[in-house]
Amino acid sequence: MSKIALVANTDWYLYNFRLAFARRLRNLGHEVILVTPPGEFCSHFEREGFQWIPWSLERHTISPWKELQAIGHLYQIYRKEYPQIVHHHTIKAVLYGSYAAWMARIPGIVNSIAGLGYVFLETDILSRVIKGLITPFYKRIHTIQNCVHIFENESDRQFFLNSGYSKASKAHLIESVGADPAKFSPVPEVDGEPIILFAGRMLWDKGVGVFVAAARLLKSTVKARFVLVGRPDPGNPASISESQLLTWQDEGLVDWWGWQADMQMVYARSHVVVLPTSYGEGVPTVLIEGAACGRSLIGSDIPGCRAVITPGKNGFLIPENDPVALAEAVIQLAQKPNLRRAMGARGRQIFMEKFTNDRVNTALIDVYSHLLSEINGTESLS
Repeated sequence: MSKIALVANTDWYLYNFRLAFARRLRNLGHEVILVTPPGEFCSHFEREGFQWIPWSLERHTISPWKELQAIGHLYQIYRKEYPQIVHHHTIKAVLYGSYAAWMARIPGIVNSIAGLGYVFLETDILSRVIKGLITPFYKRIHTIQNCVHIFENESDRQFFLNSGYSKASKAHLIESVGADPAKFSPVPEVDGEPIILFAGRMLWDKGVGVFVAAARLLKSTVKARFVLVGRPDPGNPASISESQLLTWQDEGLVDWWGWQADMQMVYARSHVVVLPTSYGEGVPTVLIEGAACGRSLIGSDIPGCRAVITPGKNGFLIPENDPVALAEAVIQLAQKPNLRRAMGARGRQIFMEKFTNDRVNTALIDVYSHLLSEINGTESLS
């Protein structure tokens, strides 16, 4: 059996998106260690019996000295623990972890690219500077023999291939991080005004402003409640302040429910799940969870959302940054409950066909097994 390290720049990420996979690996007899900076979810890892190792990393800094320290700390962890596979999630973990694993001579390196993100999609001065700094790193990672990449949509995969950051034999497509069909399951809609839900970090580049603008357009004409669920992300330049969120709430445009631990309850109370803009995201988890809960969807017409939404079947795709188009889609679903429920039922079917934890985790294990077979002849992790 193998020792496997799952690494991310936040404990929140592994708790929400990879804990089921960690359990699956452990059930197969493998030793799993979780590596993240300290946070509120680390105690959950230890209560579940996983070894958690703190990583000294600051998310919102580009201080060269601190970044080198972060790489060095990962190198020390890898040298001490010496896992057979390290699996990196989020951009800093991918960049820093790949170098640390290469220096520590880790047998297998897996990098999950969950979207291109701000650096590759924006054109402001800061993004251009950062892109210039990290591009050589991505090209160097590409040359590491025992390193593979996992992408959530084909558009991102092709971008990496065309840019010389990966090659086809090392670039795997696994759509989404998956969700638990038992945890996120359909329940009948509640009575009352339809709740139009946006759930995610309170960031401008997630489309919160577009969501609020559509609510303003429909305030006096359509009976519906626009609800925001999530919290600001301090230190992120796109974060929306708490005072702004409260101002919108005071205006009667939205209800802000803040961060909610019980998201299945949130989906149960909602009628439509919306993601009007999603820059650089692989496949949005909020849409997958909404589909799993039998809710109709509205998403921006980009690769990640197109992987989940089939227009006219389980929801609508709208142009990015278009509050008018969003308002028109909301009118359709708010005023036509039969259409909304039919789309929700079809969404659940699509989820079960493509996005369950079991399907995603099986695909991940196949990637691990293929990598190990190339390294040392091991045929399977299962």
